Amino acid sequence: MKTNPDLAGVAWRKSSYSDGGEDNCVEVSDGFPGAVPVRDSKNPEGPVLLFPAAAWSDFIGGVRADRLR
Repeated sequence: MKTNPDLAGVAWRKSSYSDGGEDNCVEVSDGFPGAVPVRDSKNPEGPVLLFPAAAWSDFIGGVRADRLR
């Protein structure tokens, strides 16, 4: 059985890839082995997406290599 991590009280940080504009800020939280919680900073009480760490790493690699346009 899979369980979701308890995200109450976690520290969130804005992604360094967010451009700082009000319309596209992503926040991530560290410290969850094997997973990366991601949320929209405009809606901090809204849903959280939970990505497998390997998938998030691949995504960030694609962003850094400018392959996602």
